[in-house]
Amino acid sequence: MARVHYRWVIVAAGGVLGCVAAGAMFSLPVLLRPIAEETGWSVTGVSSAMTIGFLAMAFASMGWGVLTDRVGPMPVLLAGSVILAGSLVLAANASSLYQFQLVFGLLVGVATAAVFAPTMACVTGWFDTHRSLAVSLVSAGMGMAPMTMAPLAAWLVTLHDWRTTLEIIAAIVAVIMIPMSLLVRRAPALAAAQMAGEAADASQSEPSALAPEMSVAEAMRSPQFIILLLTNFFCCATHSGPIFHTVSYAVTCGIPLIAAVSIYSVEGLAGMGGRLAFGLLGDRFGAKQVLAWGLLVQALGAFAYVLVSQLAAFYVVAAMFGFIYAGVMPLYAVLARENFPLKMMGTVIGATAMTGSLGMATGPVAGGWIYDTFASYAGLYILAGGLGIGAFLIALTFKPFAPAKPVPVVA
Repeated sequence: MARVHYRWVIVAAGGVLGCVAAGAMFSLPVLLRPIAEETGWSVTGVSSAMTIGFLAMAFASMGWGVLTDRVGPMPVLLAGSVILAGSLVLAANASSLYQFQLVFGLLVGVATAAVFAPTMACVTGWFDTHRSLAVSLVSAGMGMAPMTMAPLAAWLVTLHDWRTTLEIIAAIVAVIMIPMSLLVRRAPALAAAQMAGEAADASQSEPSALAPEMSVAEAMRSPQFIILLLTNFFCCATHSGPIFHTVSYAVTCGIPLIAAVSIYSVEGLAGMGGRLAFGLLGDRFGAKQVLAWGLLVQALGAFAYVLVSQLAAFYVVAAMFGFIYAGVMPLYAVLARENFPLKMMGTVIGATAMTGSLGMATGPVAGGWIYDTFASYAGLYILAGGLGIGAFLIALTFKPFAPAKPVPVVA
């Protein structure tokens, strides 16, 4: 019974960790113009730090995931928290654009990657029922960042310069994330297997589509794994640019910065509802079905940004877009858990996080280049919508593994 209750502690800790980590990294869109105006660095140059960050997340995610499978989530989360706080301080003291790109991009990206995949992998192992809801609740915690950390960053930068703002955010990261990391534990099935000195494979004690002996190499060569990665890439490429550049886009439409940041908050608030709704829908109708149709609506939401220029219209589109893109994201972890053994969850979810981060890396630099070249963000949203249609079509091709056949008993 204690384990049943403690799994909700894992969910709460994961949500808080994700909120603070995401908020720290996504403070850059809020600080984009203050940094560019104070330093003289180009919007494209500053945006590229985010692109480097997503690339760093991509290549670090799988490594952190593999390490999570071996040593458990707590050491990984603790290391990521310490690195994140330190890297924000270093970024705040960068003396050149290249130094800022390297520090904020590389180190912040690597540190943030230590939170998402390990947390999702851990939570999926703690839940046999209500798995979609549990993962969505963790994701909802992450979605609190636009409503908490983003407004905080916007407020801080009105009182201090951007460097001091980053240093304050670094202190918040250290004070909150380090203690929270200590609360996270391995799933009971994996912990028991480790203590027994056995292979940490919980497939024998809970439903799984695959035979327990399936290797990581076999899993990664499967069509299911490849389709999952491609769908996640195109999905993240769809919402990356709109997430990063909408505040800047709204400012170019004549909306003040504080009001423009509120669009980001509306998107985040709608995203919380989307995560919960999609979690319930995923448990009821199946993760694949809900994911695919959500991707189609996400594409339409990206196209809709081209049509808006007033604050009220931004709120409407941001609410729809945030509800959908935030809602679909937790379903990738659910699909992974439904189709691959628990012992490799860190690796599989780390790999999907890797491709998702690569997709996220496209938006900041593409949007910055489009704006610097054409003095308009319209092309960014048209491109994003096209990528969203691609994600929908790829998702339709996903076919779950056939259930493992029971081994006949010989009398």
